[in-house]
Amino acid sequence: MNLTPLAPPPHAPAAARRRGTVVVTSMASDSHTWNLVYLQLLIEELGYEVVNLGPCVPDDLLVTSCRDLAPELVVISSVNGHGHQDGLRVIAALRAAGELSATPVVIGGKLGVTGRQSPEELAALTAAGFDAVFDDASTGIADFSRFVSSVESAALRPAERAGVPA
Repeated sequence: MNLTPLAPPPHAPAAARRRGTVVVTSMASDSHTWNLVYLQLLIEELGYEVVNLGPCVPDDLLVTSCRDLAPELVVISSVNGHGHQDGLRVIAALRAAGELSATPVVIGGKLGVTGRQSPEELAALTAAGFDAVFDDASTGIADFSRFVSSVESAALRPAERAGVPA
């Protein structure tokens, strides 16, 4: 798999082209791709280079790719409704990798098979280590765009990350 980031859009301002790399991915159980393409295009418009790992990404490939790329942000998307369950496993693997412990990681999409997640389920995802959760039943693309635009560096320490609103 080629992990070279795609070039930013030619109309992106020069300053925006230097914002860093974002990894966009699904999880091992999620075979959807259009959500990933949409996120890639949106994040590129915000000035980041994007590495789209695609669908059905095994946990070990995600961790290895993030170690190699040292992204400013990791965006995990779920469409199949298993995002909550799979997300807890994936964030544990990412946070266990020492060099990724402070990398901002967000999850979003259809996180449960019944639709909107309870506040307790969303809180469990942030307690497990996600910096923000974007449940498609309760948050919009504007919230996600604001969060992505606020990301400054993958080197932020966990205490500093806690100050970024989800």
